[in-house]
Amino acid sequence: MPCPDARDDGLACLLLVHVRKVVGRVTYRTCEPCAEGVITEVVLDELFFGSGLGTRALAHLRSRHPDVRWRTTLDDRLTRDLLRRMRVRPVRDTGLCPHALPAASAATGG
Repeated sequence: MPCPDARDDGLACLLLVHVRKVVGRVTYRTCEPCAEGVITEVVLDELFFGSGLGTRALAHLRSRHPDVRWRTTLDDRLTRDLLRRMRVRPVRDTGLCPHALPAASAATGG
């Protein structure tokens, strides 16, 4: 299910649903030529912290895009442990793919 506020800048969104209610989302971008994905946002209702919903969401992304190597731009306390457990490395360790650079600089105003 696409995010209601989806933009046409290459970002995609995975909505996290529990008992027919949206309780979070994972926003990401994939690059087919590089076989790389970048997770740019993880939002989860506080009630579901530690419930395994974040882990299942990232596992779902991996099954939806099986040949993609995942990275993240996130470095906050709430998502750091989840991304480390799922072996999603920070973008700063590897850099962005060349196809994502124009979109990243446009998003930051650069």
